[in-house]
Amino acid sequence: MALHCQEFGGKNYEASMSHVDKFVKELLSSDAMKEYNRARVYLDENYRSQEHFTALGSFYFLHESLKNIYQFDFKAKKYKKVTGKEIYSDTLESTPMLEKEKFPQDYFPECKWSRKGFVRTRWCVADCAFDLVNIHLFHDASNLVAWESSPSVYAGIRHKALGYVLDRIIDQRFEKVSYFVFGDFNFRLDSKSVVETLCTKATMQTVRAADTNEVVKLIFRESDNDRKVMLQLEKKLFDYFNQEVFRDDNGTALLEFDKELSVFKDRLYELDISFPPSYPYSEDSSQGKQYMNTRCPAWCDRVLMSPSAKELILRSESEEKVVTYDHIGANVCMGDHKPVFLAFRVAPGAGRRCQRLERTLREPCL
Repeated sequence: MALHCQEFGGKNYEASMSHVDKFVKELLSSDAMKEYNRARVYLDENYRSQEHFTALGSFYFLHESLKNIYQFDFKAKKYKKVTGKEIYSDTLESTPMLEKEKFPQDYFPECKWSRKGFVRTRWCVADCAFDLVNIHLFHDASNLVAWESSPSVYAGIRHKALGYVLDRIIDQRFEKVSYFVFGDFNFRLDSKSVVETLCTKATMQTVRAADTNEVVKLIFRESDNDRKVMLQLEKKLFDYFNQEVFRDDNGTALLEFDKELSVFKDRLYELDISFPPSYPYSEDSSQGKQYMNTRCPAWCDRVLMSPSAKELILRSESEEKVVTYDHIGANVCMGDHKPVFLAFRVAPGAGRRCQRLERTLREPCL
């Protein structure tokens, strides 16, 4: 079981990071996890290092039924058998069992140096090699800027960063294997198209700042019906009068505006989405299903994979359903994002075989 977290330590990580290690140790020793007898945890906790800090956390729990699992050492360029439970935190740059990068500073919109980046690990399960990449891409800084063009300037920045990651994990330094990339991509709906669709029969009022003449608010009113306000748009406000449109039939009607992945249609595959937008949910514990009115709801959290990984997970030896792509906690407050998961089985012998295995036992990797 692989669990990828972004913004580890929370929004106030300077104050909260001290609680992380205790939480992780209690998780590893809990009754719920007792059948997972091996684990690897990688936590980027070093928030004092502006140059490297990503706040990413990657957890890998191995069930006792899996006999021989190997992890790749990127420095030694060979696999090592996984035993016991180990936690790595603070400075991950010296850990050879992963690759971690923060995006180059010139990738950051408005040159704001924040925490976006990725962590990559490589595994051998059932003699099948694959990469697991934890990713966090750039958000939309302003609803008004996102609305100005289609696609938005922020979508372009995300495309550049995701392309950087994909190029990095298939470069010539290591053997190419199947890969899964999952985390907070911050993919957003095409704002201009969404607003035009939601407010087809509305008239728009523009509100400007008195001193700078800068646009600070857009108000969309119905042409009739007493000029009812349908949508108010500000830098950090997306207040639409009817949230049900984002929940009805899991928001399926809005999927046509989810366009950012199309740029990578030959490089990344995703199962059909059948869950509602994963962001931005209310952080009020009594409002598990309610969206905040800060951003247009969107499918920010995704599990994507390479074409070869697609073949790996869809290979089934029986008629039973072996793949599930869904979200967790539909009615429970879990922060402003709902976790999204992909569950699947890997048939022994599927995919590319692991190369340069350092075997501690003279038995096949099953």
